[in-house]
Amino acid sequence: MKIDDATVRHIARLARIKLEDAQAKSLQSELTAILQWVEQLNEVDTSGVEPMTSVIDTALMMRDDEVTDGGYPQDIVKNAAERAGQFFIVPKVVE
Repeated sequence: MKIDDATVRHIARLARIKLEDAQAKSLQSELTAILQWVEQLNEVDTSGVEPMTSVIDTALMMRDDEVTDGGYPQDIVKNAAERAGQFFIVPKVVE
């Protein structure tokens, strides 16, 4: 697929990038090369390839899903402007 000057300028306008004429010509060839590379990738048969999230087959570590206070509630509220015990005091925003 060949990118024309109008398309380059349209992309630049969408990206809010100011282009000079020399830059537009350079980007035109670069974008065309990128699209040709993508077209080349589309020719590869990947029907027998399973999707993967990593090149190394690893299992994620599992942990129990339990609610805790973190074990140090006093440290968490230590720098609060106002507090009541282990809780933050915030200004009332709804009357």
